[in-house]
Amino acid sequence: MSMSDSDTSSQGGSDYKNLRQITRDRLLYEMLRSAKRPDSKSNWKVLIMDKVTVKIMSCSCKMADITDEGVSLVEDINKRRQPLPTMDAVYYIQPTKENVRILLSDMAGRTALYRDAYVFFSSSVPKELVNYIKKEQNLKSRLRAMKEMNLEYFAIDSQCFITDNTMALEELYGNETMTRKGDECLNLMADRIATVFASLLEFPFVRYRAAKSLDPTTMTTICDLIPTKLAAAVWNCLMKYKSLKNFNFPQTETCELLIVDRSIDQIAPIIHEWTYDAMCHDLLNMDGNKYVHEVASKTGGRPEKKEVLLEDHDPVWLEIRHTHIADAGERLHNKMTSFVSRNKAAQMHGSRGAGEFSTRDLQKMVQALPQYSEQMDKLSLHVDIAEKINKIIRESGLKEVGQLEQDLVFGDAGTKEVINFLRTKPDAPRESKLRLLMIYAATHPDKFESDKLAKLMELAGLPDDDKSAVYNMRFLEGSSDSKKSSLGAFSLKFDPHKKKHGLRKDRAGEESAWQLSRFYPMIEDLIEKLSKNELPKNDYPCMNDPSPTFHGRSQSESAPPPPAHSMRSRRTATWARPRDSEDGYSSDSVLRHASSDFKKMGRRIFVFIIGGATRSELRVCHKLTDKLKREIVLGSSSLDDPPQFITKMKLLTSDELSLDDLEI
Repeated sequence: MSMSDSDTSSQGGSDYKNLRQITRDRLLYEMLRSAKRPDSKSNWKVLIMDKVTVKIMSCSCKMADITDEGVSLVEDINKRRQPLPTMDAVYYIQPTKENVRILLSDMAGRTALYRDAYVFFSSSVPKELVNYIKKEQNLKSRLRAMKEMNLEYFAIDSQCFITDNTMALEELYGNETMTRKGDECLNLMADRIATVFASLLEFPFVRYRAAKSLDPTTMTTICDLIPTKLAAAVWNCLMKYKSLKNFNFPQTETCELLIVDRSIDQIAPIIHEWTYDAMCHDLLNMDGNKYVHEVASKTGGRPEKKEVLLEDHDPVWLEIRHTHIADAGERLHNKMTSFVSRNKAAQMHGSRGAGEFSTRDLQKMVQALPQYSEQMDKLSLHVDIAEKINKIIRESGLKEVGQLEQDLVFGDAGTKEVINFLRTKPDAPRESKLRLLMIYAATHPDKFESDKLAKLMELAGLPDDDKSAVYNMRFLEGSSDSKKSSLGAFSLKFDPHKKKHGLRKDRAGEESAWQLSRFYPMIEDLIEKLSKNELPKNDYPCMNDPSPTFHGRSQSESAPPPPAHSMRSRRTATWARPRDSEDGYSSDSVLRHASSDFKKMGRRIFVFIIGGATRSELRVCHKLTDKLKREIVLGSSSLDDPPQFITKMKLLTSDELSLDDLEI
């Protein structure tokens, strides 16, 4: 019986795998494949999971993957199950008292539900539960393995994981009655973050945004201390891993982790992001990555609804997801044109007409050719999505709203322009006006102290719950020091040509072909400075520093900054290759070449955002991985689209807490 973790390392060798691939391999091979009898002719087994582990599994593995590893049935541990005494059971469960009680009920009685059990816990098992299990003598004869997988995070992208604390904003930035929930939220978040490093066998330098209000005359708020508290909790978890003798955890630092919260960038969750991926999740009624696509009926009846996943297995999605929506449309048209030009049957079908074909004409042309239906399915899906998005943009006047949003953020517009928009566009969508005023509140925090903001909301005709979302932006404001950050992005140096409320500077040497792509998330600056070892240590201290820390628990000797590059080989990210393709189906053949294209990369950088990350921040991590030649992994309590974030902001309470309200 083993309680040790994985020996699988993400380092060394040329067979580099990203976060999601490592997660998948651990679940399929380290867990499911290891649960087999060498002397048995049949290794079919039952997989039993709880609500959390089901979601972990579904983020990384398909049902076909699980079946290939000998699983014939997947069961919910909390539901009544049929006895299968001739089959073994694999339990992948959280180490809770209730789960252990059910396990013992299943396996420790005279008539067990299954032949034998292989038990894998998603995180560290408390000693009292281990002792509880050991007391059951009847279980020992049926227990073939027991192991801590330390895998309790959700890999929702090749470079992104969440801890699934969807209520983190409300629980951590709420009133006094939420203090206990806030502590529970932070501890769960820390445990799950730590399992990421246990899975990848990485030991990070742990840096965090320090509390800003350290002036003796200013009361430090609880909200300001959240990154500090989370960093300390993650550090304690890592120290436990490091102290385990039977766990191959690194003893010296191998990567970097930066913990921040939503206060570093109030704008990113609200502003309209104009890339294809972001607009899909912002404007379409999607459930996670699921999109309901209407396809023509084969019988000639009403269109049929088909559920599709916009994920990495789709090469067209991989190619265009981070491009501007206009660029995405152009590429799809070019792909369709290329597809038609390379197929004589399609040319013959369309030879009756003359002149240029629209994307829709090309789509209909090829849909009539059954032999090309599979290729067309990939393209027509995205053609339909792009057309639907562009229709929404036109009908809701988003270009004008988007331009004003960008001008507010860069200091090129102010109160006068907002008033003019609200007066001349009374029929603008309510959500557009709400998001505009939330951005205005973030760029003009001084207006909270006057009636100017209230008058603007009355002019916009916002209902009370929308007004709450605007007023609650002050929870994410932090202290006034945020405007004086030595990063420079928030600094307001005197410049007669600049308006006084800009929260971003135009980036030198980075001109976008699209005016609506000027905006960039703050983590882009933070990651670049972290990579260059230029993050101010006062603003972003390190838990690994031997000098006294906030909690006084630093146990690791400081180490020099990690080298910009290491000798570990890393597979080229699929999105970093040439974007144009010769056919309309396989894009740049990203999937075909994924296993053969390698480049040397430096140490990983992890950034964790408390309170929800955004699609724009995920895009930045993919972009900077290519630019810095270091894999950037984004973590967060959740990945939110603007409507989700706005809903959470409406739930925040109006009572701010001070340091006196919580024991640290």
